[in-house]
Amino acid sequence: MGRAVRRLVIQRGRRGDVDRLVEVARAHDIPVVYEPREALDRLVGSPKHQGVVAQTASATYRPFDDLLADAGGRPGGPFLVVLDGVEDPRNLGAIARTADAVGAAGLIVPQRRAAGITGAAVKASAGALAFLPVAQVVNVARALRALKDAGCWLVGLDPDAKTTYTEIDYRGPLAVVVGHEGSGVRRLILESCDYRVRVPMWGRIASLNVSVATGVVLYEALRQRSAARSASRAEPSNP
Repeated sequence: MGRAVRRLVIQRGRRGDVDRLVEVARAHDIPVVYEPREALDRLVGSPKHQGVVAQTASATYRPFDDLLADAGGRPGGPFLVVLDGVEDPRNLGAIARTADAVGAAGLIVPQRRAAGITGAAVKASAGALAFLPVAQVVNVARALRALKDAGCWLVGLDPDAKTTYTEIDYRGPLAVVVGHEGSGVRRLILESCDYRVRVPMWGRIASLNVSVATGVVLYEALRQRSAARSASRAEPSNP
């Protein structure tokens, strides 16, 4: 888990998308309590929340090697997201929320000049950072080499790429690399990627928010990986 969760506090009457969160929390023996909205307002220090508060210990990260080993044991191999210098914790949280939704095994973030697991990130993740592993690395380029050695294809988001995000194969071991909100993925990191892809833009705005662009690409990866698993299950077994 990304950080140790001591208790999950849910607003009374909150339903729908919290059911799965409650199920996972109870599976990990994390107490779940229901409180009036005013109690959550006091915990957060603001009325601006979504009715779910994870009370945590100090931020902890998974060792990179452990995260990669765990990811390698999943069907289809590793499916990871690398954040090369995302600085806004709200973007980190939003990306974590989407990464969890598509079944990614975790996030990899730099130790310096980048957002980490903060209260703002946890809040933006809607609780996903309580369960999605996050590894901090000193050197992103070195981490990418380790991912390649583990058989991962590296896909970097680049608004100047010639290839659109729907034109490549995401079905095998995979790491999606996204960059800084303003400058994007660093050049040397992009050069390490097997593919560079862009999300087409037809309007007057030249770019998407990094968490939105990441979500678009991750859901394409999910679509392809889900189709591959369905096709594999549908294949007749050998007599």
